[in-house]
Order: sequence, then structure tokens, then C-alpha cells
Amino acid sequence: MKKSPLRALAAACIVAAGICFVLGVYIVGLSDRNAAERDFISYWAAGQQLVHGANPYDLQTVRALELAAGRPSNEPLLTMRNPPVAFFLAWPLGLFSPKTGLILWLLVLLGGLSVSLWILWLVNGRPDNRFHLCGYLFAPAIACLMAAQFGIFLLIGVALFLYFHKTRPFLAGAALLLCALKPHLFLPFGIVLILWAVRHKTYVILVGFAAALFASCALSFSLDPHAWSQYSQMMRAGGALDEAVPALSVSFRFLLDRHAVWLQFVPEAAACMWGVWYFWTRRDRWNWMDHGLLLLLVGALCTPFGWFTDETMLLPAVLAGLYRAVDARRSFLPLAVFAGVALIEVLASVQITSPYYLWTTPAWLAWYLYATGRIGASAKSMRRDASLPDQARSR
Repeated sequence: MKKSPLRALAAACIVAAGICFVLGVYIVGLSDRNAAERDFISYWAAGQQLVHGANPYDLQTVRALELAAGRPSNEPLLTMRNPPVAFFLAWPLGLFSPKTGLILWLLVLLGGLSVSLWILWLVNGRPDNRFHLCGYLFAPAIACLMAAQFGIFLLIGVALFLYFHKTRPFLAGAALLLCALKPHLFLPFGIVLILWAVRHKTYVILVGFAAALFASCALSFSLDPHAWSQYSQMMRAGGALDEAVPALSVSFRFLLDRHAVWLQFVPEAAACMWGVWYFWTRRDRWNWMDHGLLLLLVGALCTPFGWFTDETMLLPAVLAGLYRAVDARRSFLPLAVFAGVALIEVLASVQITSPYYLWTTPAWLAWYLYATGRIGASAKSMRRDASLPDQARSR
């Protein structure tokens, strides 16, 4: 007998309440300086600039705001590298002090994580267990809360898309605006979405995304008419492509030729081509809760720029794999090892720029392939082919 969504939501609320209590104790000791030491300060500084009608990507002014808030002078400059479509999130932060803004931001992130976990329980068929609550221990999500980063908003966008894409396609498309906060992570996903919408004549999902994007850009223009040119100038001057980011594509480029920036985009180009092939060979039986999650994992694996906190968006695939493993009676040990080691790294305060996080995205992909039977099925097929006589294999 499956439990009602209200009981599942109540369970999630109880867990969230416990986390809120711990977070409340943590919040009591917060100060502006604590806010200035987190990635959040870059969003707050951008919000301050927007509220006062100034350039949110002005490196010198943003640096001055961060130092005034208490950021140590020996710490690197943090600037909001999200495109102007993110202004609807950054602008309200400029109305508060760093400490108050951080508290509100953390509460929104925690609420978004809780709602996303409940949605993921729904889209996985409302299973008669509480495994979705394990998402509160997902290391990228915890790291996102600790750094007050954007990753949970990406998760919300993916979760809402999966929930609405069959019944409310316009809302599903509009939810993908949150994924546009870091579009490079979703390029293969976006290309396949367009092909799927055209193939199945579900154009309303594209209309929903376009409407949300237009509204966001209109707000951005009203706040800063020169935002896009300022963003382009900041990306050229900010040195983002010169950082040793713990992403496989960056390691690939640095290994071959540090100065050949184009190499950093080769894996994503390959992922896009693979995504088109993968969709087209499954176009009549495409399932976003299966094929789409694998596409999401491959896109994250091959992204030209990404952080460990961005992997929060992969929680739908990790949980879907967990439910599939339960149904197929497969071992949870691989996930326990992967999730446990990642959590230890986070709790041990391993710097987010550390190469020790390079293994995590391949690990989530490997878990999904194992949990959904793709790895096991391939191995069995190879063993079966090897056991056949040469004549049978040739046929």
C-alpha cells in the first residue's frame, strides 16, 4: 500500500524542521563577515549594484563592496558569473545587509531542496519508502548550502520540468529558466529537448521557456540596459577560463595545451553529438525519467566549466537510480561508497577548487548505469556472445 503524498510531505517537513533547527542554531552566530566569506557575497554585491542602478559586473566596485562587508583582503575576488537572466534572484539581495540576505538565501535554498525531494518522490511513483530523504545528505547539496551557491536552483528547475512535462508543458518549459542560470551545464539536454518538442509537436514547452526567458530578460533590461555587454566584458576580463576548475574538460585542456581554450569545449561538443544520436535512436520511446536523466549526467560530465556544487542538479538521477536498484534488488554499496566519500570530503572542508572532486561526476554516472542495469546488461551480453560458437556469432 503506497503512502499518500501528504504523509510523504509531512515526513519531509519533519526532516526539514530538524535541519531548520540546526540551521537556526548556526544562524545565531552569523555576521556580515560570515556572509562575506561565502560565494553568496558575489550575489549580494551584484544585488547592491542593481538596486543602485550600477554595473553588477564591475570588478573594482564589487571588490570594494566585498571588502566593506568583511571579506579578507587576501581572499580572491568573487563576482557573479551568471548571465543577466539571474538578476531576478540577485536583485532582492541588494535590499538587505549581507547577514540578513544570507539568512534569507539559506532558507530559500533549504526550502527549494525540500520541495525538490518531495517532487522527486512523486515523479518516481510515490514509492513506499523514505529513500528520497537521503537527498538531504547528498554531498553536492550540502556543499551548496555551506557555500550558499546556486546549485539548488538548478535542481529545482530539473525537478519541476520532470514533474510538469507531461501534464503542464508550459510550466515545465518555464521552470527551465532556472537551468538557464548556468546554460553550459545543459547544452546537450537543451538540444535534445528542442528535437523532442519538434518530433512530438510539443511546442508549448518551448513557448513556456521562451516566455520565462523573455520576462527575465525584460526585468534585467529594466534594471541595467547594458547588462549583456557588461557581462561579456566581465567574462573576458575575469579570467574564468584560466582557472584550474575541477572539471574533466578543464583537466583535458590543461593536460594537452593550457593556452588552447577551444580544447575545453571539445568534450561538450562530443556530448551534444552523442545526445542527438542517442535521442534519434530512441525517438519513439523517449523517456525523460530514464533517457533524459542519462543525458543530464553526460552533459554534466562533459561541461566546459562546472563546480562540485553544480552537481546538486544530478540528484534526480541519483535517486532514480536508487529506486531502480531497489526494484531490481541490486546492491546499494556503490552509492553508499560514492556518497560517503564525497560527504567526508565536504565535511572535511576540502576546498571546492580541489582536484579531489574530479571523480564525483563520473561516479554518479557509473552509479546510474549500474543501478539501471545498463552496465550489467552489457557485461552479460558480452559474456553470452563470447560463449557462442563462431558460426552463431557471425549470424
